[in-house]
Amino acid sequence: MTKDCYHCGEPVLTGDSYQVEILGIKQIMCCPGCQAVATTIVASGLTSYYEYRTEPAEKANLVPQELQSLSLYDNEDVQQEFVRHENGIDEVVLSVDGVSCAACAWLIEKQLSSQIGVSRIQVNTTTHRATLRWDPTKTKLSDLLAKIHALGYKAAPFEADNQEAQYHHTMKQYLYRLGVAGLATMQVMMLAVAMYFEVFGDMDETFRNYFRWVSLIFATPVLLYSAMPFYVNAWRNLKARTLGMDVPVSIALLFAYFASLYATVTEKGEVFFESIAMFTFFLLIGRFLEMRARRTAAAASANLLKLVPKLALLQSGEQIPAKSLKLGHIVRVLPGEPYPADGTIVSGVTTVDEAMLTGESLPQSKHLGDVVFAGTMNIDGNVDVEVTAEKKDSLIAHIVQLQDEAQLAKPRLAEIADIVARYFVAVILIISASTWWYWQGHRPDDAFWIMLSVLVATCPCALSLATPTALTCSTSTFGKLGILLRRGHVFETLTKINRVVIDKTGTLTEGNISISETDVFSDVTKDTALSIASALESYANHPIAVAFHRYPQAEGVTDVENVIGEGLKGYLDGQEWRIGKPAFALNAPEVALNSPSQVWLSCDGQPIASFKLVDPVRASSKALIEQFHNAGIRVTMLTGDNVQTATTVANALGIDEVVADVSPQGKLEYLQSLPNNQITMMIGDGVNDAPVLAGAHLSVAMGGGTDVAKASADMVLLGDDLTKLLDARKLAAFTQKIIRQNLAWALGYNVVILPLAMAGFVAPYVAVAGMSASSVIVVTNSLRLFKKDIIEKLKDAP
Repeated sequence: MTKDCYHCGEPVLTGDSYQVEILGIKQIMCCPGCQAVATTIVASGLTSYYEYRTEPAEKANLVPQELQSLSLYDNEDVQQEFVRHENGIDEVVLSVDGVSCAACAWLIEKQLSSQIGVSRIQVNTTTHRATLRWDPTKTKLSDLLAKIHALGYKAAPFEADNQEAQYHHTMKQYLYRLGVAGLATMQVMMLAVAMYFEVFGDMDETFRNYFRWVSLIFATPVLLYSAMPFYVNAWRNLKARTLGMDVPVSIALLFAYFASLYATVTEKGEVFFESIAMFTFFLLIGRFLEMRARRTAAAASANLLKLVPKLALLQSGEQIPAKSLKLGHIVRVLPGEPYPADGTIVSGVTTVDEAMLTGESLPQSKHLGDVVFAGTMNIDGNVDVEVTAEKKDSLIAHIVQLQDEAQLAKPRLAEIADIVARYFVAVILIISASTWWYWQGHRPDDAFWIMLSVLVATCPCALSLATPTALTCSTSTFGKLGILLRRGHVFETLTKINRVVIDKTGTLTEGNISISETDVFSDVTKDTALSIASALESYANHPIAVAFHRYPQAEGVTDVENVIGEGLKGYLDGQEWRIGKPAFALNAPEVALNSPSQVWLSCDGQPIASFKLVDPVRASSKALIEQFHNAGIRVTMLTGDNVQTATTVANALGIDEVVADVSPQGKLEYLQSLPNNQITMMIGDGVNDAPVLAGAHLSVAMGGGTDVAKASADMVLLGDDLTKLLDARKLAAFTQKIIRQNLAWALGYNVVILPLAMAGFVAPYVAVAGMSASSVIVVTNSLRLFKKDIIEKLKDAP
């Protein structure tokens, strides 16, 4: 019986001549074309294409493998795993190989931004990732990836495992290059030192030239192999008509080599083979250590994704890849196993360790209907979970995405530093040429090596690394606190706030509102009143509404309207039912019932029932207010709740000012009425907080709040401990301190070394050692933000 091709579905007439292993099984292909495409799909890490596709692929054409590989990313089935769609715009996080400095990031951003259909491209030099947004109706992802490839960089959708494999491959290549440079340096330096000290001073000139030729032989593989990464980066920059930090490095190496080659062949002049070998060796050591340090800083967010298991157990007992889970799938999670997807518990009771998301060390109890998140650990119960989000839309995926975006946003000082670094290279080249011209007229024998020292010593590597590494480390540490950053200005604004405006329900209080008492004022029964109230409140997700969700819902309620800040109204059997504040529910603005903790239910304007609510104050609220006061920060409670309830909570917590019974618009108007010298931080959680969150200088949304609130906020507090905001403030101040230290060191080093190098006091090998050490110092200083005990140290800080 004739088999069909696994790739295109056509009959296989060539037996088993063409095979590809896919998902652990040898699959038969009909021709070399299908074999080549299938091999490319597997090699590109896109085997999920075969899991998701709904029909066989078209017959493969033998086109260049790289183009085939890129075109696969346009397939909708393949894109399901890594492309997000929002309002007609697609977004993907890319791993970019070959990015070494701010100039590389600037080059990619400049070239891609000019492409039709691209709305945003941002490159992070520390994590080697880029966030790309484009209009799929105007351009294809493969075309944009091809543009990046044309610049000399390799880009593919980010996957933690693939990026780690690429990192290890790159580090292995650096070790090979480092080994060649190290061996050559030892051999060349033995000969160079001997000639420097004239050990062979009486030796015939023929033998001196012989040693030069031997040095040439050892230095050549260093120049052609070990130093290749510098030439590649320099060529990328020159091809795009910009100047990166590897341009002066490459010029120095090539000038020194060809000048030494000329001197060796003509037997005239000085040779610099030992400088070439040592220069490359020190540079590679510096880059190697720098890459390891940056890897440490960048690994935190990528490691979050590794917490999601590879396999998932369906309720039926079938085991499937976790990334292929769809909405509505029911998965069974056993004790001691991580959850494979975001979902809702539909069977069982357990406790869950959510420390990796919220920073809370104590496990959280979970019951029927509670939400669990991918990557968190199931502790002690068997539970069945209904999947509510695919892998790319999971909370952990959003955290990684938002952390990357926060790292991309730079303080104003850092942006200036990047611009200075980019133009500083041109200044270096001009100064180097001027230095050579000056010394050529005064000490021509020394002019060349002095020029080399200037080229190397002043390379702005450290300046380009000063900010990205610090921001990456700090963003990861914020994640350990259970705080998710959404805007880059947090680092600057958080240290300047002098006024905190905070919501009550769900923020200062737990938001775990319950109904403690129900009073009925008509012939409607208590159960009927609760069921109608539950049906109305099912159209809202405010904490008050959640208190009603646990009760059965009456059927037949229609045309429900949510009046933000007031309540809800709808129709049942032709009658208008309302629930909310007394004035709204009774449709009488002049009504002011003495019911500070009640909501009312009415029918056609007549009171039906009232519900007394209780909402415990968070344990961390009082400590938060006290410590804000100790820092000289004034606190205002801004709430839509009634004055009596708000005042009671405010007095218990020691809050300075209460603004109660205000609408969402009223909240925003209050914020806008504050003096210009008031730098405000707004903390809230509800839909009615969204406008004021967007209008504050700095906004914080509670992790349990609404999506609208979180979308409007600059920071999201994933747990319930409000005092972590105080740790965040100290961390932001420490981050700014580290950035200032990095910039001061990088700029100070260049200011000091430049005149010394121009004056001829810095030998080339000393220059390269200093430049490499400067970069490593900056990165190592940034890693202080990443220490395990940094949060505890910050807690003890004043």
